[in-house]
Amino acid sequence: MSDAFATGMMARALQLARRGMYSAMPNPHVGCVLVRDGAVVGEGFTQPAGGDHAEVQALRQAGDAARGATAYVTLEPCSHQGKTGPCADALIRAGVVSVSAAMEDPNPLVAGNGLQKLRAAGIQVECGLLESEARLVIPGFIARMSRGRGRVRAKLAMSLDGRTAMASGESQWITGAAARVDVQRLRAMSCAVVTGVGTVISDNCSLTVREDELGLSPEEALRASAHQPLRVVLDSGLRTPPSANVLDSAAPTLLCHADQAVVPAAIIATAVNRLPLEHDKNGLDLHGLLDFLTARQSNEILVECGPRLAGAFLREGLLDELIVYMAPVLMGSDARPLLELPLQRMTEKLPLHIEDMRRVGQDWRITVVPRYQ
Repeated sequence: MSDAFATGMMARALQLARRGMYSAMPNPHVGCVLVRDGAVVGEGFTQPAGGDHAEVQALRQAGDAARGATAYVTLEPCSHQGKTGPCADALIRAGVVSVSAAMEDPNPLVAGNGLQKLRAAGIQVECGLLESEARLVIPGFIARMSRGRGRVRAKLAMSLDGRTAMASGESQWITGAAARVDVQRLRAMSCAVVTGVGTVISDNCSLTVREDELGLSPEEALRASAHQPLRVVLDSGLRTPPSANVLDSAAPTLLCHADQAVVPAAIIATAVNRLPLEHDKNGLDLHGLLDFLTARQSNEILVECGPRLAGAFLREGLLDELIVYMAPVLMGSDARPLLELPLQRMTEKLPLHIEDMRRVGQDWRITVVPRYQ
């Protein structure tokens, strides 16, 4: 096959991989295309946890036509037994003759073993086609496997003059409907959504993924809304009202509080999961929280909160990205700032790198990466 044909097939596999971005977690969302005699005979993408991996789904579709085929897959086929069997073994049994993987799996349980198993079975193996593009598809999984913590992103909405709420706390709605649809998709691709008790009290937010607000096809919206991210509320003094929307049964919730806090009977009655964390003058231990979320295999962590908690994550060096929605409105000098970040000198300023800037309805979405000193 020509280089252009192979590149096209891997590009199609990457397109398929993105179809699992709202539902495959905690597994990486992977795409696979099977080609025989120049024709596509099977396609697949990672199904929700416990379901078929991309390679198995493609093999099922191909049937006997998989024998003698080439597999284009966005991530090295797994070689270990999890909830499903090793994909490398499935490809070997099916009789594929060649495998092209976009990248090696950063999971230490795989890390080249899948490719080696295929080679040992006499299958021609190549790795690296469209690798940079493949890495952009699963950044949270790569982060969790390579550094022991998933990708942490903060979502913030502000006016043109950098304000996030009126002095009273009123903040709905700064941005327009298109931006809110975009935020729904950010939630849908997240394993956990973190907020603070102040936001819970002022907004009575639900932090759920809502099928009719995703702006996706009916099939995609149903698949996305079937997965509800873990709602995490940081509440050192346990001030969350028992009637708060985040404590309802629409999605799982973790209530984090100071390890010495007395849990009110009304909170105990909600049967919500709780996590005691160390607490000091700077607040709850955010590192301990992320350790807990890592143990839960959280690849993508979205922080939706007010300026105080967002500033705390930033000061601790824990934010990988800030996604800021800027609305064409002015809220005035008495309104609340984007972040609580008490810097005194220009030498203390935190440089940012703008990764992306695009229009979303009448608003602008700016994605920036902190350049920690």
